[in-house]
Amino acid sequence: MAAITDTAQLPQPVLAPLTQATYKTSAEDFVVNEVLPLDLTGEGEHLWLHIQKSGMNTAFLAKLLAEWADIPSRDVGYSGLKDRHAVTTQWFSLRLPKKQLPTTDFLPTDLGENETVQILTQHWHNKKLNRGAHRANQFIITLRDIQFEAETSVVEYQQQIQQHLEYISQNGVPNYFGPQRFGHSGNNIREALRLFAQPPQTSNRTQKKDKGKRKRVPREQNTMALSAARSLIFNHILAARVHDGSWDKGLAGEVFNLAGSGSIFSSEQLDETLRARLSDGDIHPTGVLWGIGNDKISGEAAKLEEDIVQQSWLLTQLAVGLEQRDIKAQRRALRLLIEEMTWEWVDEQVLVLSFSLPTGSFATSVLASLVQQLHTPAVR
Repeated sequence: MAAITDTAQLPQPVLAPLTQATYKTSAEDFVVNEVLPLDLTGEGEHLWLHIQKSGMNTAFLAKLLAEWADIPSRDVGYSGLKDRHAVTTQWFSLRLPKKQLPTTDFLPTDLGENETVQILTQHWHNKKLNRGAHRANQFIITLRDIQFEAETSVVEYQQQIQQHLEYISQNGVPNYFGPQRFGHSGNNIREALRLFAQPPQTSNRTQKKDKGKRKRVPREQNTMALSAARSLIFNHILAARVHDGSWDKGLAGEVFNLAGSGSIFSSEQLDETLRARLSDGDIHPTGVLWGIGNDKISGEAAKLEEDIVQQSWLLTQLAVGLEQRDIKAQRRALRLLIEEMTWEWVDEQVLVLSFSLPTGSFATSVLASLVQQLHTPAVR
């Protein structure tokens, strides 16, 4: 299980130029800033807080905020989950009827040694912050202990790195799901298999409906396992597309994603107009997030997805389990475009990268295209 979920083994379009590097040596080496387009009204009963944290995950911080404001957890809003082992900034909203502020400052006293939290700014607004509201995340990542081919001079290898970074800035990287999606040694996939070994649950309300109609099966609470199952199938389909060179070129019967949006459209033929739009980065080929109703894809592209699943016992089990639970198929872009990429050499073995990615994508996809063996120190 650990091997099939190891994202470091997924193929890249070109060989990563760095042999080895280490990241997340400290929280300050992995900085994530939420990019959230805001037009706050200055009025309403929702207090929006811009918070910097490290050493804690988003859900834990939301719990602390609810306790501080003495409100139900459901009245705390946030857009996305941020890494625990990092320095991150993100927005939260607190529903405070009648604008009754807490009587004390937000200064949690029971934090661990490496846990920090600070409110940067606050504003009133008339709406709750909902999940998925942010447009992108900015990353500032420090790579340390960089190694490269011994016969290459420092000047030569730094030039190679610059050329590679310029290349992926223009052409993008495979949009793989990162290792955190699968848990330690693939434990989230194990959980998915355990889940799928059980009969799908049905609600009492569903059971009372007309037995002649198909029963709608409610989704189990274990969304992490379901997401991991879909992500593993997607990664293996994308790996096959990287192998055959179609991940950024398209196939007949493809479903395309319009860049920067959730819009998709299909085409039975790959003509010159579509090829030009692919080259310009205006559209991207997509892969399936497995489920029922995957009927927009056809032809060569559909056959490839079906073959990848059918050739693997594990992927077949995951696909069947998702279908039995009436999970609806979705599409995800195969190509990830990188925005605002810059880099700086601190010394010969330390490189600082800065870039932005759309929500739902993984910084590890960018790092995997650059470093063959990416290490993280043991979590303290």
